[in-house]
Amino acid sequence: MIVTTQVDRLKRDEHRQMIARIITKIGNTPFVRNAIAEKADLTAFKQRPSARILLGVFLIGFSYIIGWPAVGALAGLAIYLQEPLVAIIGGPLTYGVSHLVFLAGMYLAGAKYSGIFLRWATRIVMEKLMQKYT
Repeated sequence: MIVTTQVDRLKRDEHRQMIARIITKIGNTPFVRNAIAEKADLTAFKQRPSARILLGVFLIGFSYIIGWPAVGALAGLAIYLQEPLVAIIGGPLTYGVSHLVFLAGMYLAGAKYSGIFLRWATRIVMEKLMQKYT
């Protein structure tokens, strides 16, 4: 029992170290380093954005919801219904639709606001991950 606990602890430590190395590598990319160094924020959104920009940003966020979570839900539904075609056909179709929604959002929001939002999101996520794992 004690040996198993020690082995489990070693595996968790190895897993944590591997995650820390991955996060460090991602954190060393120029995009992430600049986003953190410049404290990327959403001050550009203080000006009242047009309806087109708001719709674009909403579509970008919505595309993430209908991406992998929807594919996972379809996989669960396929298992529940015992119909693998639901996941085989619905998964890639849903994921493709999420890409189209993302592209529509990028087009509507424009590159400026899309870039600002993605830099901010990158900074927030990476700071939290680096704080937890490094």
